[in-house]
Amino acid sequence: MDDLTQDAESLLTKTSLSDGVDRRDFLKVALGTGFAAAALPVVAQNVIKTDTAGLTAGTITLTVDGVQVPVYRAQPEGKTNLPVILVVSEIFGVHEHIADVARRLAKQGYLALAPDLFVRQGDPQKAASIAELQRDIISKTPDAQVMADLDATVAWAKANGGNGDKIGITGFCWGGRITWMYAAHNPSIKAGVAWYGRLLGDSTPVTPRHPVDIAGSLSVPVLGLYGLKDTGISQESITVMKAALAKGPNKSTFVIYPNSGHAFNADYRASYVEADAKDGWGRLLAWFKQNGVI
Repeated sequence: MDDLTQDAESLLTKTSLSDGVDRRDFLKVALGTGFAAAALPVVAQNVIKTDTAGLTAGTITLTVDGVQVPVYRAQPEGKTNLPVILVVSEIFGVHEHIADVARRLAKQGYLALAPDLFVRQGDPQKAASIAELQRDIISKTPDAQVMADLDATVAWAKANGGNGDKIGITGFCWGGRITWMYAAHNPSIKAGVAWYGRLLGDSTPVTPRHPVDIAGSLSVPVLGLYGLKDTGISQESITVMKAALAKGPNKSTFVIYPNSGHAFNADYRASYVEADAKDGWGRLLAWFKQNGVI
């Protein structure tokens, strides 16, 4: 649980992680869907709201091993043979910010898919406290299950207007780590962009390996976007990851933002750093283009 606690501390910075954190101090509902806020109040003036003009957008449902898995889908309306981006959420699940990221990608011509990877364990947005969220949902969501759900999402994309030869993945915090791991799991994807995802960790039955463990054999290029002031992801861990990547042929690389901490792309939170978020977004689009996703 130490790794998970560190993730939460990075997201919440000054907020307590004790069992006494009240749900009202943890979650906020806004913008039409469950909208988990890692720090309250939501910084409404920074929130980016991407419309659905010209898009087909909304939740679809996949059946994976008998379980109904919701997936937020956004894509250009009436188009087929679309490049595909998997969007992997923070520990707070597929709330409005993640859906908006999918719409931003759809505006760029992608079929963007954000699956609810916690659906079997519970709804993060209904957790009464951070401790409950970590204990009852995040710590019980195995990597193997996540990989299978992402595989099913890719299969759905291929069968529903997505180009199976042009697939990328991006994710944030918890999803940043998953981005590295899925890039190793599915070497047929073209590229990944990991936003401040943890690189090191303890080996457990739920998370047997971590990005540093797969770095030497990684073939998919991943762009890592990280903040120098991140209290949960040390620069030392990035140095270790770089050394591990150097042992293989991979072309992954890092961009470190000196003025940012964790979650600098989360426009709904006080951690948001507009200049670095915009720069990171531009780099994401360029990385996917450079590596043949679009």
